[in-house]
Amino acid sequence: MFADQVKIYIRSGKGGDGHVGFRRELFVPAGGPNGGDGGKGGDVIFVVDEGLNTLSDFRHMKKYCAPNGEDGGKNRCHGADGEDLIIKVPEGTVIRDAESGRVIADMSHGNKRVTVLKGGRGGKGNQHYATATMQAPKYAQPGQRAMELVVTLELKVIADVGLVGFPNVGKSTFLSRVTNARPKIANYHFTTLNPNLGVVDLPDGRGFVIADIPGIIEGASDGVGLGFEFLRHIERTKVMIHIVDAASVEGRDPIDDIYKINAELEAYNPEIAKRPQVIAANKIDTLYEGENDDAITLLREEFEPKGIKVFPISAVSGKGVRELLFYVREMLDQIGDEPVVFEPEYVPVNTDVEEPYTVSVEDGVYVVEGPRIEKMLGYTNLESEKGFDFFQKFLKENGILDELEKAGIQEGDTVRMYGLEFDYYK
Repeated sequence: MFADQVKIYIRSGKGGDGHVGFRRELFVPAGGPNGGDGGKGGDVIFVVDEGLNTLSDFRHMKKYCAPNGEDGGKNRCHGADGEDLIIKVPEGTVIRDAESGRVIADMSHGNKRVTVLKGGRGGKGNQHYATATMQAPKYAQPGQRAMELVVTLELKVIADVGLVGFPNVGKSTFLSRVTNARPKIANYHFTTLNPNLGVVDLPDGRGFVIADIPGIIEGASDGVGLGFEFLRHIERTKVMIHIVDAASVEGRDPIDDIYKINAELEAYNPEIAKRPQVIAANKIDTLYEGENDDAITLLREEFEPKGIKVFPISAVSGKGVRELLFYVREMLDQIGDEPVVFEPEYVPVNTDVEEPYTVSVEDGVYVVEGPRIEKMLGYTNLESEKGFDFFQKFLKENGILDELEKAGIQEGDTVRMYGLEFDYYK
């Protein structure tokens, strides 16, 4: 089964926690703090694998988690970093945030490796928090939390030209005529169920890549037939060859077919509908000479005044195909070689920075310590009403009041913070 769109859960590694430890050696008085730092969590990295051409590997595995960093140890031992998680995808995969639909990365045109989620930083050990006023800190920094995200992977094949048209108009036959591709060809609708790619070789290395898209019919935008989900594969194309059955073998009107297909393109993505088109009036080998002239004349009168060139061709015999290909090459030359790349719209960022603190009880006094608390007390005037309100808000927002309540504090109990003592009241 061809898979070109999947949704997966990814998570980077959490940073390891810093360690609280103290130097304890014989004949070494006043041993200071020596807690080591935690290791960094693993990143989630997407890499292009040239051997892949579908997303089918993701159908059976939906959850990808990078390893966490290890906690720091005593004697300033640094915790091991978590290994990066490498996720391999085919070239042309677009990674989107599943909730917003915004593009995170486009794995195409030289963009072979992208770090989507960064692992959490390791927490600092208590050795970093020793100060003149706090020479034996009993706290260390916790590791930065992991990042998690649900992303959608969409495979959009890389092709210069897209083939569009109703089923059974000869798109697959045309592809097999002009390239080395060997798509399935049969005389029934929806023979082509998956997009097919082929390379057109022209003199002087001026070839280009063609994508054959499974047949679109009227109502595809409402799910009729195969729907139009495969149209994502022509989002990178610069020119479209609109193939029609000029002989009306199945009794269809080729002019009406063109308008209906263009209406479906408009419904899918108006930008695609505006891209340059050329009409390949196929199956002229089945027309009598007079019928041939009439059918082609009607198509030309309808579309060439609108700037859309009409080429009568036979995909079976090859008649008119060469002229069509050289004209398409000229169209591509006029447009330029600028690739169609989906620019990033969203960069996941880990904003979690958690400062450590401790809540302990010494002789009935609740002691709160931590570097951020020490800094806050240094620039806050607790004697003013606004300063004290700020102080109360700080304690609440950082969860310190909750920790005091967990430790069993009651109204009227004393709280000490770096020499400052006050009674606790709700």
